[in-house]
Amino acid sequence: MRIGELGRRTGVNAHQLRYYEAQGLLEADRRANGYREYDENAVLRVKQIRHLLGAGLSSEDIAYLLPCAVGEAPELPGCPELLAAMRSRLRRLDDQMERIAQSRDALATYIDAADRMGGESYPPFDDPDQEPVPA
Repeated sequence: MRIGELGRRTGVNAHQLRYYEAQGLLEADRRANGYREYDENAVLRVKQIRHLLGAGLSSEDIAYLLPCAVGEAPELPGCPELLAAMRSRLRRLDDQMERIAQSRDALATYIDAADRMGGESYPPFDDPDQEPVPA
């Protein structure tokens, strides 16, 4: 099947499918006219990729895990190498979540302090009719 058909069957646009191919996640044969030709397994492969991306895995992580993937969801065997890769990604996500939570708390603190200080506009304007312009 050509890229348009694969896109229709998976709900993934051609640009993303070409990206998956460039990342080594998806394979296509080339016809003499240069068109990509995908086999039936490509539908399942794209669905697996989408599920793994949804889990926050990078394309590099997925390239490592994908050869072991079984089924659409997909299921992954619990071998030590795969578990180590997934646990590493989970730690990175936890670290990102912690940094985001810290940023959110700091921003909320600034907002609370600004609310307590009153409603004067900043920077102060000489012309009382002039409205502040958001940054």
